[in-house]
Amino acid sequence: MATVPSEVIERELRERRSKLEAVRETPAAGPDVDRLLTEVDAALARIGAGTYGLCEVCHDPVEPERLLADPLLRFCLDHLSAPEQRALEQDLQTAARIQRSLLPERDLAAPGWEISYHWEPAGLVSGDWCDVVRQDGDLYVMFGDVSGKGVAAAILMSHLHATFRTLVLGAPTVGHLVERANRVFRESTPSPYFATLVCGRVSSTGEVDLCNAGHCPPFVLSARGVETVAPTGLPVGTFFSAAYGSRGVKLDTGDALVLYTDGLTEARNHADAEYGTDRLARTLAATRGLGAAAVVSTCLEDLASHLAGAPKRDDLTVMAIRRTA
Repeated sequence: MATVPSEVIERELRERRSKLEAVRETPAAGPDVDRLLTEVDAALARIGAGTYGLCEVCHDPVEPERLLADPLLRFCLDHLSAPEQRALEQDLQTAARIQRSLLPERDLAAPGWEISYHWEPAGLVSGDWCDVVRQDGDLYVMFGDVSGKGVAAAILMSHLHATFRTLVLGAPTVGHLVERANRVFRESTPSPYFATLVCGRVSSTGEVDLCNAGHCPPFVLSARGVETVAPTGLPVGTFFSAAYGSRGVKLDTGDALVLYTDGLTEARNHADAEYGTDRLARTLAATRGLGAAAVVSTCLEDLASHLAGAPKRDDLTVMAIRRTA
């Protein structure tokens, strides 16, 4: 297994086995309980034999993101049966619909502010995440990128979405909010996985309080030019007791804050040249005075020019938050 340590899976499987044993002693237990116990024991035996995570047909590694979602898997995607392939496709389509339903309004207006974003998964589902919550007259903006791709990243993205939505109600500062979310995420997520994110509280006065947990530095567009906001803490999920600070940014009318994932800056063209933060900064410098939607579309147009037909290989999200009054 390349990215999910076997000890993490073994611990999870043993926890599941204990729960199944408890259920088997109740009147509600059915034949599925015995079947699942047999499958869990077989998976634990594969860990002991050193063959866990290898396809039983071709002996190549099973996709790690699928193992995280279902640690009982025995076959890689190439060797699923036709009914299994159809079931997987249906599950992915359902997951994609659910994930899209969790996204905020595409173009959002609030007193003194406008927010626009572009969210584009590399496949059916994405590990990129953005959300906007109105709370006590302020806007809370959450924007991030879960490690990995595919189903596992999408599951963790949904977990983060629910965690922040729950905790935002009682958080005195964005730093405290991210600290609490980090503890929940660390307790409930396998150790190889983490998330980089930016959490901001946007007030009607133009003050934006930003906590950057190891994410790509946001850009601030103002009359002074284009500036970045450095990280204020480690990625979420790296350490249980990590502390998170914040930085205040004052936006005047016409100023904007731009958030993005590395699917933008690390995109490569056919010559293997990276788009990069320098080119993004030059592009953003020319958007001063444009609306939030126009800032986002300008970034995407310049990325398309750079790629010149080369495929995007990572999830991509861009968000512009612009002060209008």
